[in-house]
Amino acid sequence: MSEIEVQVAANLRPDQAVLKAAHFAAQKHAGQRRKGTEAEPYINHLLEVAELVASALAEPDTNLVIAALLHDTVEDTGVTKEVLVETFGSDVADLVMEVTDDKSLPKAERKRLQIVHASQISVRAQVIKLADKISNLRGILASPPADWSGERKREYFEWAKQVVDGLSTHNEMLKAEFERLHEKAGTF
Repeated sequence: MSEIEVQVAANLRPDQAVLKAAHFAAQKHAGQRRKGTEAEPYINHLLEVAELVASALAEPDTNLVIAALLHDTVEDTGVTKEVLVETFGSDVADLVMEVTDDKSLPKAERKRLQIVHASQISVRAQVIKLADKISNLRGILASPPADWSGERKREYFEWAKQVVDGLSTHNEMLKAEFERLHEKAGTF
């Protein structure tokens, strides 16, 4: 990124910065689909998480909304922390890294570590984590993966609850939505 590009990025209005992040996420996740039977574009998940985060904040936090849009870029697209720092700044990059799983680990270990680390991430990152779990539960309810049995769905809901229960603080609005969705696990 040239010096002029860095200056322009630093001088963006909040709405421009969020749209820049949305465009970046859409480009990086192009062609990716959610696992559900409807196979909706993956960007829909990222937009939902960002919308949940934005609607839950008492005060605007542009970097937190941007990080919500980008929360899966390192994990799922190979974007590096350095690219995020150069493009969106260290605050956004640090938030993204707090909610990024280490894909070099086996899936079971990544899931275990999400539970263990839930209380150790920053309060701002916890908002992203909670919004992400809400979006995932909504996705499973609306369009579950075709090969997921009722038991597999219940297992995911229970694991997500363990992660959310491990958070050291909860946004009340998001926590209430999570609990409302989690109650539907009994319908599987």
